Amino acid sequence: MLKVHEQPARPATGRRPLEGRTAIVTGSTSGIGLGIAAALAEAGAAVMLNGFGDPREIEDNRAMLSRTNDVDVAYDPADMTDPAAIRLMVERAVKRFGQVDIVVNNAGIQHVAPIEEFPADKWNAVIAINLSSAFHLIRSTFAGMRSRRFGRIVNISSAHGLIGSPFKSAYVAAKHGIVGLTKVVALEGAADNVTCNAVCPGYVWTPLVEQQIDGQARSHNISRDAVIRDVFLKNQPTGRFATVEEVGALAVFLCSEAAASITGSAIPVDGGWTAH
Repeated sequence: MLKVHEQPARPATGRRPLEGRTAIVTGSTSGIGLGIAAALAEAGAAVMLNGFGDPREIEDNRAMLSRTNDVDVAYDPADMTDPAAIRLMVERAVKRFGQVDIVVNNAGIQHVAPIEEFPADKWNAVIAINLSSAFHLIRSTFAGMRSRRFGRIVNISSAHGLIGSPFKSAYVAAKHGIVGLTKVVALEGAADNVTCNAVCPGYVWTPLVEQQIDGQARSHNISRDAVIRDVFLKNQPTGRFATVEEVGALAVFLCSEAAASITGSAIPVDGGWTAH
């Protein structure tokens, strides 16, 4: 699991771009989600973390984000397959923070199989977590954003929200669905200063990806370098992984006042993969 490294406490200098804003970031106990949560906290936002993992490590990261950025950071274990749990998480966030200004829908899972062998329960789980949870969280926060005439919704899609790959039917369907949902929400919120954008990463360096590299190297009896070059980065022209810091920085920008006219977009962070 990605851990937030200890940083010196932030000095009280100028106003940060998200000072006074509040955010919920799903799937934020590790990987890309934790990187986004860290970036939002550094920019001055109070953050509700969400996801599964080791309770002690989650608490360590929560406390460190709060301490080093001088913001309120909470944690909610809501199950993203459960609409009622999502609604309760929003209620708890409102009770703690006063309101929810920013939503980052990042929670996701993956299953790979040929479509004729794809288990129906895996299809249902991928759609529920990768797509339906975003709908339920947006539905629960959208009215408040519109009434306050400010909201920022960032949906973490994927390069697979723009292109397809074999054996990933549920994931590709869900991520394409996220891009479509993004466009609809952007149109419905435009008149009230509520923006909605999708971020579409290619391969991002996370502990999970590192484990997958090691696993494929063992199973195919090839080197780590060969797995990285010929499997993971084959279609990524830069020849390098994106970083969680890059995705986090983009999320901060999309949540800022500077991005008020950017809405309904699907922005690749894929090293040129979808430019082919």
